Amino acid sequence: MQQILYRRPTFLILSLAFLATLATLLVGAARPEGGAQASNSSHNQIIVPEEDRFTPFAQTITAGDSVRWINMDTDDHTVVRDDFLSNTGTRRTNILLKGTDSNGGKPGVVVLHFPHPGVFVYYCRFHAHLDADHQPAAPGPEGGIQDANGNYGTPMMGVITVLPAAQD
Repeated sequence: MQQILYRRPTFLILSLAFLATLATLLVGAARPEGGAQASNSSHNQIIVPEEDRFTPFAQTITAGDSVRWINMDTDDHTVVRDDFLSNTGTRRTNILLKGTDSNGGKPGVVVLHFPHPGVFVYYCRFHAHLDADHQPAAPGPEGGIQDANGNYGTPMMGVITVLPAAQD
């Protein structure tokens, strides 16, 4: 029974990635002909607002696109790839995303290019860690903030689904 419980986070993350992909495909199918947009990395961005989270949580892009992370928070964060769950070819990603306090008052910016289709699951190593099943988990008692119900919140993480590039 415990083994089944440990697999649920994997199912949850993969389900969220699938739903994000499906939603993107449905929105794209509803777009009128001629309304297709060229790939533009300025539209593919993830913001760290002035709190410990990535927004949006899930994003769908096309192979060949880039994604820009912008850290509006005063604290530093990181973009760390979960190599166990990701298959985009960007192995061992572990990049510091400076906060405004350590970047001269300016937001820190990191840009990653995604040349291959797949799923990119990432987290901040300061505000999440990988559990025994390679799932991003909230920091817990060693660094998390506990609410009145005893919860340590959600891990600071996100998912990018990279679709194959359209063939001309």
